[in-house]
Amino acid sequence: MEFDLAHSTEVLRRTPGALRELLAGLPEPWVRGTEGPETFSAFDVVGHLIDGEETDWMPRARIILAQGANRRFEPYDRFRHRKRNATRTLESLLEEFASLRAANLRVLQSWNLSDAQLDLTGEHPRLGPVTLRQLLAAWVAHDLGHVAQVARVMAKQYREEVGPWVPFLPVLTDHERPRS
Repeated sequence: MEFDLAHSTEVLRRTPGALRELLAGLPEPWVRGTEGPETFSAFDVVGHLIDGEETDWMPRARIILAQGANRRFEPYDRFRHRKRNATRTLESLLEEFASLRAANLRVLQSWNLSDAQLDLTGEHPRLGPVTLRQLLAAWVAHDLGHVAQVARVMAKQYREEVGPWVPFLPVLTDHERPRS
């Protein structure tokens, strides 16, 4: 499937609502459960997505569009959310994520990006040159990956409880070596 900005924003627009529907009001074991040490819970994923809204996708898009002398992105701190959200509630994170995402999508839409702009490049600290098109496509894939991660982490909370069904539930055997 080729990148299409309108199709991409439809996915990005839905992520906060999908996570709210899945997580809001659930007991702590569902939202704080992990796949093991140093892995993300559903709570952590929402915090991580907030960090992306603040320090990753749109700031990097602005760097690309500015086409200034320094097009190198700042390194992204994947674990910034842990300290930042230590005393927060999931509800407050879900609200913040929805607000930040809506604001970022309004800005993105206001840019009225052309194909030429989507082909402009920036410099990722590890990946090297990347286009705005690739950055925006990665934003969509990143969202979908974390929605899948939330479902997987939640399902694994019942891994021992499902008994003999484990081999028939790939969500329980996916990522045998958990990672955040």
